[in-house]
Amino acid sequence: MTGQLAGKRALITGSSHGVGLAAAHMFAAQGAEVVLHGNQNMADADQAVQAIGPAALGAVQADLALPGAGRDLYDAALHLASGRLDIIVNNAGIHWASPLDSSDSDWETSWATTLQVNLMAVADLCRAAIPEMVASGGGSIINIASRAGYRGEDRNHMAYGASKGALLSLTKTIARQWGGDGVYAYALAPGWIDTRMGPQHEEDRARAKAEIPIGELAHPDEIAAMCAFLASGACRSATGSCIDINGASYVR
Repeated sequence: MTGQLAGKRALITGSSHGVGLAAAHMFAAQGAEVVLHGNQNMADADQAVQAIGPAALGAVQADLALPGAGRDLYDAALHLASGRLDIIVNNAGIHWASPLDSSDSDWETSWATTLQVNLMAVADLCRAAIPEMVASGGGSIINIASRAGYRGEDRNHMAYGASKGALLSLTKTIARQWGGDGVYAYALAPGWIDTRMGPQHEEDRARAKAEIPIGELAHPDEIAAMCAFLASGACRSATGSCIDINGASYVR
């Protein structure tokens, strides 16, 4: 199949639903072979593999809240991809509350789990992928961050904002240090996306739309399309950059 991603193999985390699922379908439509990932939604991930067809190399179950799960996920995906992954899309993430008035136990659990899933698992995946990409001539890492990484988050989600801010720095460091080896790193900073992680009730959706100048939540396909463009290598000089996809709700 021809397309801007023809011949490439990609691992997309959190691809049983939402942005990750949209990216898996779009990458496959543009010629890539994809490895999907799920945790509690493996039935959905397996169904997506069937829907995508031969371009889907399989789905890996991994709970990224567990230490070391990022490395294990990479190794399993690399096996399914016959020893070569050209693209990593780190999309999996959580948005747990961490209010000040939590109990000490709840506060520590929320922070630790949020940082593990949103940052440490991504770092472990990148640590595993970079040497392999260098050895094979290069590759692309795309990290799904958030506008919260720049502007901060609401008072009940400080851990989330902190994790995404650190993810932006991780992306920039990879781009600066391994660009000469052909490893390119990009970050995306969405605002509200119309997925199950986004606002569900009408009042919440109306409130979210009210802060977005274009008046609508981003669609998963918009995020997926930017991932596909960056992964294609059509603009390698964008490495190290963060692309805002938030309807101008936060403009830097």
